[in-house]
Amino acid sequence: MTLKLLFLLLILTLAGIGIYHTNKPLPPGISYRGAPVPLKEPVLLTDVTRHYQDGHEEKDHEIFNEVFRLIGQAEEFILIDMFLFNSTKPVDVAHRPLAQQLTEALLARKSEKPDLSITVISDPLNTMYGGTTSPWFEALRKGGIPVVETALRPLRDSNPTWSAIWRLCCQWFGNNPDGGWLDNALGTTPVTVRSYLSLLNFKANHRKLVIADEAGSLRALVTSANPHDGSSRHSNLGLSFKGAAVVDLLKSERAVIAMSGEDTDLLDSWIDRSSGVIDTDEPEQGTVAVLTESEILAEALDLIRGAVDGDQLDLAMFYLSHRDIVESLTAAAERGVALRVLLDANNEAFGHHKSGIPNRQVAMELVRAGIPVRWCNTLGEQCHSKLLLLAKENGVTELLLGSANFTRRNLDDLNLETDVRVSVPAQSPIATGARQFFDEQWQRDPGDDPVMSLPYEHWADESRLRYWRYRIMEATGLSTF
Repeated sequence: MTLKLLFLLLILTLAGIGIYHTNKPLPPGISYRGAPVPLKEPVLLTDVTRHYQDGHEEKDHEIFNEVFRLIGQAEEFILIDMFLFNSTKPVDVAHRPLAQQLTEALLARKSEKPDLSITVISDPLNTMYGGTTSPWFEALRKGGIPVVETALRPLRDSNPTWSAIWRLCCQWFGNNPDGGWLDNALGTTPVTVRSYLSLLNFKANHRKLVIADEAGSLRALVTSANPHDGSSRHSNLGLSFKGAAVVDLLKSERAVIAMSGEDTDLLDSWIDRSSGVIDTDEPEQGTVAVLTESEILAEALDLIRGAVDGDQLDLAMFYLSHRDIVESLTAAAERGVALRVLLDANNEAFGHHKSGIPNRQVAMELVRAGIPVRWCNTLGEQCHSKLLLLAKENGVTELLLGSANFTRRNLDDLNLETDVRVSVPAQSPIATGARQFFDEQWQRDPGDDPVMSLPYEHWADESRLRYWRYRIMEATGLSTF
């Protein structure tokens, strides 16, 4: 009887921990919504990898070239928040050494400008949650550049089935970068059991952005691209801009630094300084709003649900699984909205085979609802963009882009994410650039060269078993997407 009572108490304790940490209050400043403000000096940046029928590959990548330009001209301030910042990659394909290049660019600029304030924020996945050391983080710190490895425990738990157990038994143990004996999924240095126990919590600071001073004011870049060697061939999208929205980005990043227990005085001073010089001109080039976490979901649903017959709604997404998004897309199709959905086939990640979950299962659902779906033609790399594009019949184009996949983990206040919503005239460079980016990859003629995308049938998966596997994984958090 005593054992049964103890077992019941354990189950009740785990249930209570799981319920609390799934629904607890968010740290201050998380799930941030900036007001739409004038879009200043915008530049759309794209990374596209093209595969030709004769077997050769062409990369047209702009995003990290712009990152390095911003670093190289900064005089006073740089803030970088990037999810993947490491050198893991498949061994049989040449990749750009982005982690090394970013580290060297920051150290070189710091050497040239010793008074330059640089802060790097990243995710503890890059050190396997304290089970290894990052050579790039250590080099930055040695060069006088602080690196904040985001504290994830204050965030809500995305995988409560495991995280309730971990919080009860394992979170107290810390970690030891010199005590590893297990193979490391992110490198060659062995890691501890504690690293993998932390990994199973499946949550992250997934943001990807840069802020730097430029010509007397601040410029920001919000993107889907990581300084990660194995990601250097991915297709990605980014938006660079100035103006009041950069202050909103600073405020959202201040929340991450504060949540991680670090000093926020530097960002406070830049927020005060930049807020005092923001102009109030009419938004001639359109408007932009900074959104994080579940505010991205609210904005995505607003765009999809607001689309009407005569509008064109295009979605390019690495992971698509959020039930509210999927149901809103099918409802839009029923209203007569013209839709196109371009997805990664979830076939491969950094040399490892994947099951196709969740995109192939969601694609089946969309196609059965009459929505055209195509797959990016990838050969080892990923179709990593996160873009929702609404071309309205009234001549306005709305864009939602940034770090967030359209999944429960990315949109329901579990991961840290940053997107921007942009509203611009249909003939603006930003709108035409986004349409060209999508249209090139949507290419439908099988005789076209390069081959940018493949028909739904190429990767179709009609398995009901895998469909319900996706639904369970999405609902419970027992997944990596």
